[in-house]
Amino acid sequence: MKTHPVRTYRSAEDFPRSEHLAWKIAEVATDSVEVPADTAEMIVNRIIDNAAVAAASVTRRPVANARAQAQSHPYSRSSSEAHGSTVFGVGGTFSPEWAAWANGVAVRELDFHDTFLAAEYSHPGDNIPSILAVAQHTGRTGNDLIRGLATGYEIQVDLVRAICLHEHKIDHVAHLGPSAAAGIGTLLGLDTETVYQAIGQALHTTTATRQSRKGEISSWKAYAPAFAGKMAVEAVDRAMRGEGAPSPIWEGEDGVIAWLLGGPKAEYNVPLPGPGEAKRGILDTYTKEHSAEYQSQAPIDLAFRLRERVGDLSQIASIVLHTSHHTHYVIGTGSNDPQKFDPKASRETLDHSIMYIFAVALQDGTWHHERSYSPERAQRPDTIELWQKISTAEDAEWTRRYHSTDPNEKAFGARAEVTLKSGEVIVDELAVADAHPLGARPFARDQYIAKFRTLAKGVVASAEQDRFLDAAQRTPELKAGELNQLTFTVSDEVLGRAPKSPKGLF
Repeated sequence: MKTHPVRTYRSAEDFPRSEHLAWKIAEVATDSVEVPADTAEMIVNRIIDNAAVAAASVTRRPVANARAQAQSHPYSRSSSEAHGSTVFGVGGTFSPEWAAWANGVAVRELDFHDTFLAAEYSHPGDNIPSILAVAQHTGRTGNDLIRGLATGYEIQVDLVRAICLHEHKIDHVAHLGPSAAAGIGTLLGLDTETVYQAIGQALHTTTATRQSRKGEISSWKAYAPAFAGKMAVEAVDRAMRGEGAPSPIWEGEDGVIAWLLGGPKAEYNVPLPGPGEAKRGILDTYTKEHSAEYQSQAPIDLAFRLRERVGDLSQIASIVLHTSHHTHYVIGTGSNDPQKFDPKASRETLDHSIMYIFAVALQDGTWHHERSYSPERAQRPDTIELWQKISTAEDAEWTRRYHSTDPNEKAFGARAEVTLKSGEVIVDELAVADAHPLGARPFARDQYIAKFRTLAKGVVASAEQDRFLDAAQRTPELKAGELNQLTFTVSDEVLGRAPKSPKGLF
């Protein structure tokens, strides 16, 4: 990996295009290096993982509405070069940007797929819907798709390692637009100039504030990455037609760094693979066993194992979770969001309340993507009483470990101090979730398949599950025109469970 210093330049300064971060990313995207076998294997795992979450969310209102929008944009111009793209749950083919939109919402709705946390946080699996949609539409092979996804993951991971967005209240999908555009560039074998322009456009159109993840969190939390993926598809289309982007997009005098991030004097150091260096970023990412914000994964597992030691939960006087800066301020009491203690809060808000999550995990000893968030569950009097007793505190050591570049030391957990009414204090801690690569039960292919089977049960017919899993595991071997197998359909009866989508503009 080579580290690239990135800062603001005045318009009058000599700053050749070859030094622009967008150009350097485009060079990585257009490097024809082979994808390592372990990277390709993990990409297949994440294709399965995304489909699992999409199956669980296919009847939820935001997903049904996004799907209805995509269905209003069918692709009917059959040719040898353009085929349209698939949408989870239904047959037919649709315009690729709208397929990316619908599938992006389905994948993101339950906050249940993969994650990477560093200077910023991200869900790199958000790259898959847009890159896959373009691959299907353009009749690419499974190997082409693997190459494109390796780039999408690599660029997102590298940007997340180096550039903090949330510190400046910018939503993390600002790293997704550029990574998806770069991945599409690799997929299509585009030249560096075209990918450069697409990256600039994708970044310019996907910067927004973090209010989507603050206060009363709405369904836009799921739509935001889908929007970024859709913008990436459209940006590539425009760039292929010869249209340009604001430049230099990150480093310009009125660019992203100067006015949205650290300001004119800020400098970031972005690591990128050198020429001929394999793209292995996906191997540093991790998926979720529980449908909750990633920084609550280890605390959920910690709550499970504390149940026996605590015993009678009514005897708890207080619980303090000592954890990292990110956890404390994003999903803990450091956020100062009263909504995180509101029994009538939205699912999206409860998903971002470690106090609620820890209380329910401690009481139930299990976690479910629907039942754990139901209004009946959130409004149980004993849950509300316990919930109010939980707080978080930033701990410098947990913050240091969160930011560590050593994968053996990097941690996203917490130390729980449970004080009983008797005065006894029970202390336990967990650094990483059980499903983490360094956890008690690391996820491998069997676990990804089991996750898909569990979430698809009662939604996707058994034969359709088998067909999809077979195709997904053969992704590197799929020939041109066969990528439409990387989806699933469900029955009309299942689709009928979704709320009827009100008529919009389309």
